[in-house]
Amino acid sequence: MTTSPRLAEITADNVDAAIALRVRPDQEHLVEPVATSLAEAYVHQAVAWPRLVLDGDRLVGFLMAFLDIHFENDAGEHHIRSGLWRLNIAADEQGRGHGRFAVESVAAEIRRRGGTRMYVTWHPGDDGPEGFYLGLGFRPTGETSGGQTVGVLELG
Repeated sequence: MTTSPRLAEITADNVDAAIALRVRPDQEHLVEPVATSLAEAYVHQAVAWPRLVLDGDRLVGFLMAFLDIHFENDAGEHHIRSGLWRLNIAADEQGRGHGRFAVESVAAEIRRRGGTRMYVTWHPGDDGPEGFYLGLGFRPTGETSGGQTVGVLELG
């Protein structure tokens, strides 16, 4: 990264740029567009934590965390969890550490709120982000959610 990465709240001044952010075409089936995430954040305001990822003043990504949600896995088990809900890194900004920064930022927010674990789900398969999440220390829990693999990172 050429400058200091940072997070920013979504505002009236930057929402159009956020909505215009696109992942690589081969990744579009793996993550919802930012507009869908922002609609979900609006509906789930109590638990959604959407943020832009900036490198200096340049928009490079979008993340949305979920904080203290009632989670039900495919086996019908209920838990209270926090973690990364969405991660969209702009197609031409990938491979520069922005995704790692985003995940570390969510982990820091969960720790700040007293959490000790961070969860994420990913589409299984060779074209999915499993390698990225495993490389950051997530481990599969053995659960699935909506057909996606559930991973956990111990924040201790």
